[in-house]
Amino acid sequence: MELDHVLIAVTDLEAAARDFESRHGLASVDGGRHRDFGTANRIIPLGSTYLELVAVVDPAAAAASSFGWWVDRGATDEGRLIGWAVRTSALDEVAGRLELPIRSGSRVTPSGTELRWRSAGIDEAIAEPCLPFFIEWDEGVPYPGSVEGPRAAIARLVLGGSVDRVAGWLGEHMLPIRVIDGPAEVAAVVLTTAAGEIIL
Repeated sequence: MELDHVLIAVTDLEAAARDFESRHGLASVDGGRHRDFGTANRIIPLGSTYLELVAVVDPAAAAASSFGWWVDRGATDEGRLIGWAVRTSALDEVAGRLELPIRSGSRVTPSGTELRWRSAGIDEAIAEPCLPFFIEWDEGVPYPGSVEGPRAAIARLVLGGSVDRVAGWLGEHMLPIRVIDGPAEVAAVVLTTAAGEIIL
């Protein structure tokens, strides 16, 4: 089980991408559209993880999707941390332990490559943002965060919520998280760079 990515909901993808690069030196690439969710994203690749800038681009489709609704509700001009995902190669086992349904998802990148995955726990993550959803990428799918010599890396996530609830949800893990008692949220992402720490 590994940290996969952190979701940042924005109102305007292009403007947010420019802002993240100018303020933090974090460049992004066009990730493509989630056809079933009414959203599109830009990826800030960090090697084995990534930040996902995500925005609604089709309001009607987003309104019919729990993921699209989540993004629409959380989006701000400067970007708001709304959730996070954990990568696993044992999704069936994790979903069975937590009694979660498994869903399939995909998006087509600007180059025409279709990225496919299965996930579980999105509705629970929406309800309690301190909990991640679980994702298993299809075999052979190029990982969105892959980049040689990433300029930044996620040092840790700071979560608000119940320590026991998060521990029970995740089971045994070595994830870089810190949980502080309080409302369920992704409170901060701490990045390490050559120039020092960035706190989002």
